[in-house]
Amino acid sequence: MAEKVSKQQTIKNEVSLEGVGLHTGQKVTLTFKPAPEHTGYLFRRVDLEGSPQIEADVAYVVDTQRGTNLEKNGVKIHTSEHVLAACVGLEIDNIIIELDAPEPPIMDGSSKFFVEALEKAGIEVQEADRDEYIVDEVISYHDQESGSEIIVMPAEEYQVTTMVDFGTKVLGTQNASIKHLSDFRDKISNARTFSFLHELEALLEHGLIKGGDLNNAIVYVDKELGEETMKKLRVAFNRKEISVKPNGILDNLTLHYPNEAARHKLLDVLGDLALIGTRIRGKVIANKPGHKVNTHFAKKMAKIIKAARRSNVPKIDLEQKPLMDVNDIMDTLPHRPPFLLVDKIFELTDSTVIGMKNVTMNEPFFVGHFPGKPVMPGVLQVEAMAQTGGILALKSVPDPENYLTYFMKIDNVRFKQQVKPGDTLIFKLELLAPIRRGICQMQGYTYVNGKLATEAVLMAQIVKSK
Repeated sequence: MAEKVSKQQTIKNEVSLEGVGLHTGQKVTLTFKPAPEHTGYLFRRVDLEGSPQIEADVAYVVDTQRGTNLEKNGVKIHTSEHVLAACVGLEIDNIIIELDAPEPPIMDGSSKFFVEALEKAGIEVQEADRDEYIVDEVISYHDQESGSEIIVMPAEEYQVTTMVDFGTKVLGTQNASIKHLSDFRDKISNARTFSFLHELEALLEHGLIKGGDLNNAIVYVDKELGEETMKKLRVAFNRKEISVKPNGILDNLTLHYPNEAARHKLLDVLGDLALIGTRIRGKVIANKPGHKVNTHFAKKMAKIIKAARRSNVPKIDLEQKPLMDVNDIMDTLPHRPPFLLVDKIFELTDSTVIGMKNVTMNEPFFVGHFPGKPVMPGVLQVEAMAQTGGILALKSVPDPENYLTYFMKIDNVRFKQQVKPGDTLIFKLELLAPIRRGICQMQGYTYVNGKLATEAVLMAQIVKSK
């Protein structure tokens, strides 16, 4: 599949909306704020001490009964999906969503008002490349209890198709599709949430949908509407009269589309799959989707992506002429044999470097490190990564020969495979944030025999040597 690199985006200005939460009934102000690169989607509860934050991460999903609800360290966000769908639909990568209550405002039950607010704030292109997972095989999740299924297959861009069938005559079978995210605003964002009458009665009895009214949810009447039920609905929605339209919905609303339910389910899928934390390039097909199956699929995808990136050995032709050989490397780095631990550089961009080292039996450290069963010391594997990362760091200055890189911090070091004489090490280091004030933070990986051997987060400072 052709490689496409696009830049991350945030908003230019902050913007606020006011409303009530659907289930809590609490008044709430939501404020969208610009966020730095690599932030992702971040909720912030400004009504609580310390303004605690919750990342929009599927690991924090605690309940999907009536919406996708997140919780971290006792701090909760209810019904996150409509806000997140708006961010995905406008291709925003980084944003802070501030709330002074546990639930975003329901507005009209769609993403329309969030989209309008975000467009008012303006979209700003950032410098960092967008993080994207390219789907190269079919991945599926099936929920036996409900019969729901979601699959994703390779495609040139992010696409979603939803198919819904609730086994009711009033709704029937519907489907909806989006082939380009640019279509979200006009074709999906105003599709409103819906409920069946039997669900509505249960929710009212349990004290939920306190913020509901007949202007933010389509109600499909799937059972006989008795006088007792009519009375409850009139009280709940503060209406003198309620009736059912010929198409089987309560008389408060007119459908925007005949398949508005399927379009709203598509909106929910986009919002729930935002919790994967990585943009997807592939086609999602969701049959009878719901928050439970959506988030289970998101968890599966997040694990697959994490595993793929941890074992994603760079595809390098070791026989090709390198970008830098050992002499070029010594022109840049101050290290010399036997402490120079990188032989070649094959790729060097503003954010990534790929290098290699051939490990021979002649390495001086083998003399004293398990001489009966020679193994390369883990600390030297980290040092080799650090030297490769030094090449990346020094690319940011015009005269690298006049600078040194001093490593300040090493975090999250893990050793996965032994490195032995005869092995070829491949190093890959990626910037975690743009270099600022000479501080460089990188994620480093070392691969051997097609497997991840070592990983670490490295921080260095670039200092002038003369």
